[in-house]
Amino acid sequence: MADAASEIRTTKRRTPDLSGAKDLTSGPIGRTLLLFALPTLGSSILQSLNGSINAVWVGRFLGEDALAATSNANLVMFLMFAGVFGFGMAATILIGQSMGRRDVDSVRRVMGSAVGMFVLIALLIAIAGWIFAPALLHLLATPAPVFPLALAYLRVIFLGMPASFLSVLLMMGLRGTGDSMTPLWFMGLSAVIDVGLNPVFILGLGPAPRLGIAGSATATLIASTVSLVALVAYIQGRGLLIRLHGAEWRYLRPDPAVVKVIVTKGLPMGLQMLVMSASALVMIGLVNREGVVVTAAYGVTSQLWTYIQMPAMALGAAVSAMAAQNIGAGQWDRVGRVARSGVMMNIVLTGAMVLAVTLVDRHVLGLFLRPGSAALPIARHIHLVVSWSFILVGVTFVLSGVVRANGAVLAPLVILIITAFPVRLGIAFAALPRYGAEGIWWSFPAGSVVMMVLTFFYYRWGKWREIQLIAPPVGVEGEERALADGEPGGRLQPAG
Repeated sequence: MADAASEIRTTKRRTPDLSGAKDLTSGPIGRTLLLFALPTLGSSILQSLNGSINAVWVGRFLGEDALAATSNANLVMFLMFAGVFGFGMAATILIGQSMGRRDVDSVRRVMGSAVGMFVLIALLIAIAGWIFAPALLHLLATPAPVFPLALAYLRVIFLGMPASFLSVLLMMGLRGTGDSMTPLWFMGLSAVIDVGLNPVFILGLGPAPRLGIAGSATATLIASTVSLVALVAYIQGRGLLIRLHGAEWRYLRPDPAVVKVIVTKGLPMGLQMLVMSASALVMIGLVNREGVVVTAAYGVTSQLWTYIQMPAMALGAAVSAMAAQNIGAGQWDRVGRVARSGVMMNIVLTGAMVLAVTLVDRHVLGLFLRPGSAALPIARHIHLVVSWSFILVGVTFVLSGVVRANGAVLAPLVILIITAFPVRLGIAFAALPRYGAEGIWWSFPAGSVVMMVLTFFYYRWGKWREIQLIAPPVGVEGEERALADGEPGGRLQPAG
């Protein structure tokens, strides 16, 4: 009897707690995907609104020089977060595949290794950023009047990067387990604190010191730190799947095998963001040649594109996590249905966004321009030529998300490079002498068509299905996983 009780206690200790996780390998695909993608979309909207409102605070309270200073510093931040995005996506894919196998120990090993690696990298970046911030701003040719403001802002932002990096990593890890709601709540917490504290520290309201532009960065630092502490406390307190407990804390020492996969798969995904940034910089250089009015029209239209692309980006991230779980579970027929469902959902959602904005484009674009501005008709024309092509871009996001879910990251990078430079910029440069700005605008849909076609061919006939990231565990860990599958406490909660 005592032996039986001892065996039960041992089994309970070895039975993983799957609190907060969602099973993305069963149930209706369309409904599960939509319910998973919507909170991710909400997080993206919150993040964009946070940045926009902070820009309003800085511009209204400190003027155009301060706003220009934050723009220069934000470019550096974007480059830093490009790497975080790539590494975070790689960790998310590993976590998703482990979830599909019901291998909770691997989920925690990956999460621990990623956190341990990120802590070291983030601390080094914070220290190096504080020291080399002046050199970075000189490299960006920051104008002299703006330089001291940008330096004050950037140095504080670098101090806040460790908390920001870790928050992003944990949120992406949670999405890998099928939990997209928790990241939404804590993204909201960070945004509310950041937006609320910006005027407090910029103006020195109440007992707070008046810090000017550094106050905006200080608000971001406090918001990201508070959000991270609260998120970690919630994960540990609620016993969410990625939490570490007892002997699992040793997983914070990075596992070389896991780190190798995160780095080799994460770098190409991070490079995709850098390629897009480089392409955008060259494109804005071409647009600038057409004069201030055309540049203003292009700038305000680009603001709309950010929001039009959000549903596709959220679907791409959701499809990637969902496909990773099904790949881990060996359900390849379901992976194909996830891809089809994601494509159809993108056509509906992105198409609806394009149609809605087109119907009220004069009013929406008018929010950014003065009444009677010569840029308004140009902006409306740019929108009509380019915006529909984001439906095709969304198809690419979905299919790329599926192939990335099995670790295929080089092909999407190569396709993006081909699309951005020989195709899109090549067409723009070739058409510019004869057609002027019109050639620039039509290069966008031309590039989108090529990118979608190449991505579809790789999805349909490429060898991405043959990739194996990390071999499934054997021995004791495999036995623990089998126990997890067999015990009631080891079953995943149904999604939705």
